[in-house]
Amino acid sequence: MAKRKRLTPAQTDYLGTDAPAPETKSMGLAPPRAPIAQVAGEASAAAALQELASEVRRAKEEGRMIQILPEAEIEADYLVRDRILADDAEFQSLMNSLRARGQQTPIEVVQLDQSRYGLISGWRRLTALRRLLAETGENRFATVQAILRQPETAADAYVAMVEENEIRAGLSYYERARVAARAVEQGVYPSEKLALQRLFSTASRAKRSKIGSFLTLYRAADDLLRFAPAITERLGLALAKLLAGDPERVADLRRALRDAAPKDAAEEITCLENTLAGVSHNKALKRGLDTNKTRKDRPSGSGFVRSGSGIDMSYGRHTVTLTGAGVTDAFRDRLLDWLKTDA
Repeated sequence: MAKRKRLTPAQTDYLGTDAPAPETKSMGLAPPRAPIAQVAGEASAAAALQELASEVRRAKEEGRMIQILPEAEIEADYLVRDRILADDAEFQSLMNSLRARGQQTPIEVVQLDQSRYGLISGWRRLTALRRLLAETGENRFATVQAILRQPETAADAYVAMVEENEIRAGLSYYERARVAARAVEQGVYPSEKLALQRLFSTASRAKRSKIGSFLTLYRAADDLLRFAPAITERLGLALAKLLAGDPERVADLRRALRDAAPKDAAEEITCLENTLAGVSHNKALKRGLDTNKTRKDRPSGSGFVRSGSGIDMSYGRHTVTLTGAGVTDAFRDRLLDWLKTDA
């Protein structure tokens, strides 16, 4: 039988030795990472950072990110503005809002070069911020919140401008016609018809037709009209019809505006209304003033004729008196010319 080997007792002096324990600088912490894990982690972080940068760049290019731009870098006249002027009370209200709450809605711009941007929409906001900067000198008005757009063509930029203003605050018929005409003049569109179709593609055919009528008024007196947005649809269409049907009346309209030199919208509207009434009744005079009656039906002796459009006539055996808002200096001149030629 094999002899068993006896185990010796534990050496108690081994545990009590004074030999130093192994060095453990990071006792309780995870062991250092292997080089391959560190490289992989850094590569992952770099990839995530690059992806974030790419997303930011795409957001800027696609107009999904609001940027803060110096107002001095924005060219307000990059496009011919569809808005000619701003209502004083409405504009002051906008300035008060910007002063109290800051800019709440960004403007739209296109980048022209490294530090230059062209304004597409937001003219009123940009103008108000610039006025506030000039008045107060506060740095908070020296920058503008903007969204970067990338229109493929100038035509796309014009469409974006018109659509933004149509949504926020409707343009007057004259302003609509003006931007269409100016876009054609700058070569953006080859014809006024195409400009109307493209710029106001969402409008009804009837509305585009009315805008087109205002083109006649634009061509006749844009350089003399100072408060054109105040022209009502009815007045503008009547003037356009008159000018289109009788081109020689353009000279009468221009002379009336120069003579009147209106100081505000109300004076200019009055001038236009008087001109319209005067021209209309100049034709009526040649037909005998009262166009609803034949010559043999008109009463003899004395009487009074109310024309309904600004000129009334009272007459006696040897007198004729014309009164009313339509009796303007321009009407008087035309009447004198008619009397000379018809004598």
